[in-house]
Amino acid sequence: MDLTQGTSKEKRDRAQKMMLWFGIVSLLMGFAGWTSAYIVSSAREDWASDVALPASFFASTIVIIISSITYVLAKNTIKKGDVKKTTTWLLVTLGLGIAFIALQFNGFSQLINEGYYFTGPTSSIKMSYVFLIAAVHIVHVVAGMISLLVVLRNTYKNKYSAEETLGLEMGATFWHFLDILWVYLILFMYFVN
Repeated sequence: MDLTQGTSKEKRDRAQKMMLWFGIVSLLMGFAGWTSAYIVSSAREDWASDVALPASFFASTIVIIISSITYVLAKNTIKKGDVKKTTTWLLVTLGLGIAFIALQFNGFSQLINEGYYFTGPTSSIKMSYVFLIAAVHIVHVVAGMISLLVVLRNTYKNKYSAEETLGLEMGATFWHFLDILWVYLILFMYFVN
């Protein structure tokens, strides 16, 4: 396929998708760096390998997976031309995103209640990485929620239809990326002790 061919709208759509994928790849590189540093640091003598991840982190994993499903349902209903159901599924996704963040902060509270902090005399290098990785992911989920709010606004303004779904699809792609990234991160932190 020749990327220089097509209407100006097709070219603009391809450019927007390409920028999204560049952003995703750069985020992957950042998280690859942090998880690599986590692996290297796990060889240290002061690594706290016996510390368990908080239960809220696992509950939040279920929530974010369900939120990806609701985003898929939103995409499917807009392709059928049902704006009302699309809006409902997007609002459910937003609510699940908020629940994910609340559960993450609850997980931080659980760690603090157990005496683990991001820094300070009672912190450990492992817990510092856990706090850092989860917090940076939360920042990106907030970015995903801002994207979701833009998609909701555009849905209310009837900018999407069965034929025009680009913004919704790009928002969903980013959201699914955040979901897959968190599943990877939780499994990584669980298995790499």
